[in-house]
Amino acid sequence: MIMHRLKKALLVALACTGVLAGAQAAQADTLEAVLDVGKAKNEAARKSQAKVDRLADETRDLLTEYKTVSKQIDGLKVYNARLQRQIDNQLARIEQIDVSIDQTTVIQRQMTPLVIRMIDGLEQFVELDVPFQKDERLKRVNDLRSAIDRADISVAEKFRGVLEAYNIELQYGRGIDTYRGTIDLGGTEREVDFLRVGRVALVYQTTDGTTSGAWDTEARSWVELPSGDYDSAIRKGIRIAKKQATIELLNMPVSAPEAN
Repeated sequence: MIMHRLKKALLVALACTGVLAGAQAAQADTLEAVLDVGKAKNEAARKSQAKVDRLADETRDLLTEYKTVSKQIDGLKVYNARLQRQIDNQLARIEQIDVSIDQTTVIQRQMTPLVIRMIDGLEQFVELDVPFQKDERLKRVNDLRSAIDRADISVAEKFRGVLEAYNIELQYGRGIDTYRGTIDLGGTEREVDFLRVGRVALVYQTTDGTTSGAWDTEARSWVELPSGDYDSAIRKGIRIAKKQATIELLNMPVSAPEAN
């Protein structure tokens, strides 16, 4: 009887042990599944964090690029504004140049007749003036007249040349000068020294000093001066003009001024 109870108790214990072992196995399987789920969640979280970090880096790079581009755009706006002002100024300058070109064309058309009249007037003046260095002065006039028809010389340059010739004529009246030339005396060509005192007096003296004369403005001819009256003064004037003597007062034959 006792053996029977012991067997029964042993069977009950074995049954309990089997149930407990089954429960532990089931619990182990459940724990393993939980751990697997945890690992999966951790892996998913790691991947998500990596993606977030990558997106954050991309966002930061894009923000930096945006700021850089924004600065470039601001700089381009300033540059374009300055460039536009330069373009506007250039367009205004071009318009002014166009107007100047039109005005220059008109002025050129008006200047050519003016230059011609000035040359004619200069030639007439030389012909009527005291005949000192006449060939040289008329050559200057002829050179100006020849330049009128030359296309390689601008109207401004032609006008400048005429003004220069007028200025040279003006200077003739402000100084004393001497030069050597020839003159017809009694049908004979004689070599003489001319002395010009401004436009007040033009006299000559033969190189041997024996004969002196002066230009008579009224008669428009050369007249011989009385021997001894002006010989010394003319000789001294020639030396002064050559800078061989100091300046001093000279007794010169001067034509009376013409009445207006």
